[in-house]
Amino acid sequence: MNSTSAGSGPWIPTIDLRPWLDGDEAGRRETARTVDAALRTAGFLLVTGHGVAPELRAAVRAAARAFFALPAETKAAYEAKVGGRGWLGPKAEANGYSEGTETPPDLKESLTFATHEPFADPVVNAEWYAPNVWPAEIPELRTLCEEYLERMAELEKELLSLLGYALGLERDFFSRHMDHPTYGFNINWYPGTDVIGEPEPGQFRIGPHTDFGTVTILDRQAGKGGLQVFTDDGGWEDAPFDPAALTINIGDLMARWTGDRWRSGRHRVLPPPADAPAEELMSLVYFGECTPGTTVESVPAPVGRVTYPPVDSHVYLREKLNSITVG
Repeated sequence: MNSTSAGSGPWIPTIDLRPWLDGDEAGRRETARTVDAALRTAGFLLVTGHGVAPELRAAVRAAARAFFALPAETKAAYEAKVGGRGWLGPKAEANGYSEGTETPPDLKESLTFATHEPFADPVVNAEWYAPNVWPAEIPELRTLCEEYLERMAELEKELLSLLGYALGLERDFFSRHMDHPTYGFNINWYPGTDVIGEPEPGQFRIGPHTDFGTVTILDRQAGKGGLQVFTDDGGWEDAPFDPAALTINIGDLMARWTGDRWRSGRHRVLPPPADAPAEELMSLVYFGECTPGTTVESVPAPVGRVTYPPVDSHVYLREKLNSITVG
């Protein structure tokens, strides 16, 4: 069964994927209706029945935590820029910039990875491929992340098939553009005030923003300084949490693709709480993207609501990534 979030927060349903994967047509239709309704309001879903083992998720976190605990000078050997591969230090990124808001840098560190397969086109390869950087100090991180990313790629294709069906289109309407996606993967570490000190005014673990691509698959932890979602009716409210579920949200490219039928889910991660100075959270964030060169054209009415000019998916994405880089 599909259930809605408890309490007075934003309407973000929990979708069990098993009726979609293994059920009958009636079950698939019910799932699709719930998905469509949720993405038209908050742009967020929780999904269970996804098949990603909790033990794998915990093991990735443990290995990443060992990296983040290393001295800053050791981590600096793996330093990268936003959109690159490696370590993003404490002041590398300010997601609020993407909305035109001048905010202090986000209160996080990240390990960031992307597609592991080079592209045949040398121009595309030069911009979107580089070998992933794996910290030598934590050798198990590579094996765990590569397994996790295999699960994410499978799940993303299944989710995009569900999204195509939910719009009354071909199941492969979106997923056929996933043959060689650039995808991104961030492991975000949010230390407490005992590590980073008191936040500045207007400073967040991640500032208010929408994601840039197709779908984001988030494995998050609950905390006082956790995820909030914005809706027109409720403003900023805490996102519902289920430790078994993954959180799914729509990015700007998908919203554009659907002619704004679906909302690009606006969200933020609150600063570390003053009354829980040792609160430490970690998120595993998979950013779904397309094969480079995909032309994104808005689905026409009556499905779509607005018709945007066609865009090259990766020209669009690069402009977005550049907008949040600090310095």
